[in-house]
Amino acid sequence: MKQNIYDNAVFFENYKALRENPINYNELMEQPQMKSMLPDLKGKRVLDIGCGMGDLSMYCVENGASSVTAIDPSSNMLQEAQTRNAHSAIEYVQTSIEDAVFAKERYDIAVSSLVMHYVANYDKVIHSIHSALKDDGVLLFSSEHPIVTARKAGKTWIEDEEGKKLHFAVDDYQEEGRREAAWFVDAVVYYHRSFSTLCNGLLQNGFSLIDVNEPIPDDHAIAQLPRIAHELRRPSFIILKAKKTAHLY
Repeated sequence: MKQNIYDNAVFFENYKALRENPINYNELMEQPQMKSMLPDLKGKRVLDIGCGMGDLSMYCVENGASSVTAIDPSSNMLQEAQTRNAHSAIEYVQTSIEDAVFAKERYDIAVSSLVMHYVANYDKVIHSIHSALKDDGVLLFSSEHPIVTARKAGKTWIEDEEGKKLHFAVDDYQEEGRREAAWFVDAVVYYHRSFSTLCNGLLQNGFSLIDVNEPIPDDHAIAQLPRIAHELRRPSFIILKAKKTAHLY
């Protein structure tokens, strides 16, 4: 059974409070970089995978998208999306990407913010997105960085006696698969994949890689949230942009 942690009441309330404060890692780094990498949205049909509270869906419509199909498995998230980001051009659908069934070659752009590390079968999902995109359609997604997802147990930052961060501990990198972490609640499930697996999953499923980005904070972000400067020592996020260039049979 797929985990839907965002419908856990404790998790959701804490997550919502985190995102409602604009001074966070997503708003200061991940989202600005994602938006800068989007192709021209004017007149395009967009598929937003793991739309959450609908902020990125609304951004796409406000920047010219003709329609957005926004999917998410969480009823809590979709209720917030309908409240915060309702629009006649956005259709919110409750489903996971693993279970979704799309019309073939319907969308010009597929976008997904911080969802892929929750997906158990990455190849299957990329294949499904490929089928849903038109020829030359673009897939843009962010994920937790493989450096962050690799370690199976133990502290990730190694500190001295005074609590100063000495270095980030990377371990278990080539042992891909399921991981669990405590984040607001215990046993939040995610999946570690190497950088090569993320890229090859695209290349082997009919995409050509266009761009890879590891967001870093600018001086303005560091001034607002000083601890974000640790991103200069190890990245939290990776963003991949690819184009559908081959048909699969």
